[in-house]
Amino acid sequence: MKHRSACCILVSLALTFSASAQSRGSGGGGGTRGPGKGNLNYPGGQPLNIPDLTPRTVFFSGKVVLDDGTALTEPVAIQTICNGQKHTETYTDSHGGFSFQFSNRSTANSSSGAGIGDAETALSNPTAMRGSQRDYHNCELQASLPGFTSQIMELAGHGGGLDNYDLGRIALHRMGQVQGVTISATSAAAPDGAKKAFFKGIEKQKKDKWDEAQKEFEKAVQIYPKFAVAWFELGRVHARNKDVTRASECFQQAVNADPKYASPYQGLTQLALEGRNWPEVVSQSVHLLSLNPINFPDVWLYNSIGNYFLHDLPSAEKSARQGIRVDDEHHVPKLEYMLGMVLMARGQYTEASEHMRSYIKLVRNPADLAEAQKELEEIQRLSASTVPSVAEKK
Repeated sequence: MKHRSACCILVSLALTFSASAQSRGSGGGGGTRGPGKGNLNYPGGQPLNIPDLTPRTVFFSGKVVLDDGTALTEPVAIQTICNGQKHTETYTDSHGGFSFQFSNRSTANSSSGAGIGDAETALSNPTAMRGSQRDYHNCELQASLPGFTSQIMELAGHGGGLDNYDLGRIALHRMGQVQGVTISATSAAAPDGAKKAFFKGIEKQKKDKWDEAQKEFEKAVQIYPKFAVAWFELGRVHARNKDVTRASECFQQAVNADPKYASPYQGLTQLALEGRNWPEVVSQSVHLLSLNPINFPDVWLYNSIGNYFLHDLPSAEKSARQGIRVDDEHHVPKLEYMLGMVLMARGQYTEASEHMRSYIKLVRNPADLAEAQKELEEIQRLSASTVPSVAEKK
């Protein structure tokens, strides 16, 4: 069936999304501090202030804490929001601390690129920040951890005249409607030796030393078998090495250690998606979305794809619509494509066209754009050759 062939392309694109969304690292833009403002005199004696256009680098640091006193069990993303664009600057260390350079040079020329693990900006609008000059006076800073909302820090009042500025504590607040989060209660009880090995593994990951990271994570779970977060990271290492069996075993160990820890369900869903195991895609994604329906719009997409291939179009439509509702910043534009495909299969051509056009406005990849244009033409062809249904007239 043609529509199912098109969705096979979507599966491939969704897997590309999940790989990008899982990336981690650290860093920040470099730069040197230039000379101060200079003065030139007009013939009439009036001074003309020349602004300093040399990129200036400021160092920001701080600490992320949970407002209820719970210990952090894994790194938290530190994001700046400049002119509406999010950029992941770095991740916290084992104690919640962070430090990064902020340069006002354009993002396109920054050594930090489009973001270290910055899936939001890179996938929703890869060209949005290209060539734009960043100024911390127009920026905010937040911590990002699924299941929590962050205190927002205005950078405008900081860094003035200083090369280093301590932002102090940034508080994360647990969302009341979310049961599952990406920290683990059982992992917080891990002994110091296990935690030390775990965070060593995280540092190795950042440096792309995956074999060394694997050894550290294995050491962590050997010391403390209920270390859910370490099991999850070990699963990520095996998934990267295409060892699906061991990756699945590690993710399941993480679930067994802490059933309310959300991340391993996402890992199991992605493994099932790669294997085209549609019942498992639906099952694992339902587990995660029942724990946390807010922070995983990509999982709503996977659930919709799974239901589509299981011929459950009402459920596929419901999941795509819910994903679009929670994805208010359009980080997962392929939800619009998926809903367009489902509505086309259900004969609701007018609305299908609307969502396919919405996707076309959001997509930047030429291959994705060409595929969407082709599907829009197909929807229009089918609509022209079909008498409008009662639902369409309404």
